Amino acid sequence: MNIIAIILTVLVVIEHLYIVWMEMFAWETTGKKIFVGSMPHDLFKPTKSMAANQGLYNGFLVAGLVWSFLISDPEWAVNLRLFFLGCVAVAGIFGALTASKKIFIIQAVPALLAMLFVIISK
Repeated sequence: MNIIAIILTVLVVIEHLYIVWMEMFAWETTGKKIFVGSMPHDLFKPTKSMAANQGLYNGFLVAGLVWSFLISDPEWAVNLRLFFLGCVAVAGIFGALTASKKIFIIQAVPALLAMLFVIISK
């Protein structure tokens, strides 16, 4: 179970690294492709700094999850991992309620599954 928890957490990290890159560095190119139909193309340039700010926050989530792998105390590492996975899940749930239902599947579900397996493997 621990291996599954680690794999799921790493997948959440990879997903959020992609989000960081897209929001901070590729908002006007890749962002347009990802959000096609949900946001007018003429809004990408004026919202570039806002997207970069969101990307930075996603970077903090990545940093916290990576940090949880670097802690030698297993109990502290699990607690930290659960906290940051919980932050990702809450962000995904909020995004689903306020922006797009798809965000729940893309962001919250992987974090919730990782949390479940982290708890089971304790």
